[in-house]
Amino acid sequence: MLHNSIRVLNFDNSVACQSRLLSSFRNEIIELTDLGPCLRLFSNRSLRQRLARRIIGSEPSAPTFLGSGDFHHISELLITEQPEIRSVLVFDFHPDWDGLPPHFGCGSWVSRLLKNKNILKCVIIGVGSGDISSFALQTADLSVLKDDRLEIYPYRHSPSRVYFKNVPQNKSIRQAGNFFSRRLYWDELEKKELGHFISEVIRRLPAGKVYISIDKDCLLSDSAATNWEEGFLSLKQLLFMLEKLQNSLDISGLDITGDYSPAVVCNRFKALLSRLDHPAGKALLSMQEAQEINQETNFQILKTLGL
Repeated sequence: MLHNSIRVLNFDNSVACQSRLLSSFRNEIIELTDLGPCLRLFSNRSLRQRLARRIIGSEPSAPTFLGSGDFHHISELLITEQPEIRSVLVFDFHPDWDGLPPHFGCGSWVSRLLKNKNILKCVIIGVGSGDISSFALQTADLSVLKDDRLEIYPYRHSPSRVYFKNVPQNKSIRQAGNFFSRRLYWDELEKKELGHFISEVIRRLPAGKVYISIDKDCLLSDSAATNWEEGFLSLKQLLFMLEKLQNSLDISGLDITGDYSPAVVCNRFKALLSRLDHPAGKALLSMQEAQEINQETNFQILKTLGL
């Protein structure tokens, strides 16, 4: 069960300034802005250990805000705080399952999480990015698809092709072809009746505690102001699924990312990666407008989950 207070890991001040949100719930703000520039996008083992020491003693089952989606890789650390968790549900525009380094990174945290044998299943909902395109799949950790341990349900995505790679049979993907060239047809959320879909996801989860991770970049821009791409899910659709999950599962952990903050980083290499990773030419709202949009969405998510 989720704790009835919220926790803010304040890497970038994007949530710490949301006064209406903070005044509506009991909260704990852990000041981490000194680590933020070095933790943005990816971390190393030493930084990860420093962060773990800083959050010891806070409530792991409290809904936790991480700020920008640049810090989504911290979710893996938060999930491992709770060894009783058996399933993870992720709402995200990106699958975050790259098999390449850095392994403590935004693009690879799901792949790393599934090295933890306690996690029996992970389901990612709302993907739409090019990270499941033919080119990107060449470096994806396809092995985690085996036995449906990872399922990916894009909101909308055209078929992809992989070359010279084994793709395990998987509930969320239809395949055609052979080892040399295989076509992957994604089970798109857009074509499904949402109530039936989420009920089936719930039915097939292994028994035990569930963790939910939400990156608001899976949402349309009227409900999320991020420094990543705009997703396809409406807030109404997300809240509908969250309500079903809340009514059916033992949710013992939750984190929320996708708030907006300028990409302040600690070195030139991260600055280059930030320019390459973040969408170019994206028209940004003012900080106040972004804060108001994200604050309202954060508020609605918490209320839907019974806080």
